[in-house]
Amino acid sequence: MTGRTIVEKVKALVTPIIEGLRLELVDVEFKREGHIQYLRIFIDKPDGVSIDDCQHVSRECEVLLDVEDLIRTQYVLEVSSPGLDRPLKTVQDYQRFQGRLAKIKTFQTIQGQKKFLGYLKGVAQETSGSPLSITLLIDGEQEIQIPYELIASARLEVEF
Repeated sequence: MTGRTIVEKVKALVTPIIEGLRLELVDVEFKREGHIQYLRIFIDKPDGVSIDDCQHVSRECEVLLDVEDLIRTQYVLEVSSPGLDRPLKTVQDYQRFQGRLAKIKTFQTIQGQKKFLGYLKGVAQETSGSPLSITLLIDGEQEIQIPYELIASARLEVEF
């Protein structure tokens, strides 16, 4: 089973547990670092995640993952907050974090560039002939529309 397949199966398996605890599943990673495989589950909630939240999710998921036996190799399970620079994975993330500073990388160039830093201004819903797009305010004056399907990655940026 590939790492991508494992991630998708783990997401499907743990989502009901996490949502049942009134938390949000932000992301799942399965990767090798050195000689160790890590399964990382990132969770969040509006007022932030506590260590108790992470421990509770870890215990619940550990039992379920052992019973389902999806991962046949040894691995380390980590459950944590996505951090202040959390990734933006869904349309709802872009709506929720409107007004926040974000860094967006695209698969293709838009107006001559692939990397953008600006404030999330909104989400333009699909209309006939117009795809779903994210509006970003750059340098406090220039608005740019980034087609959602062209976003390779996006993260919140920490402001000081």
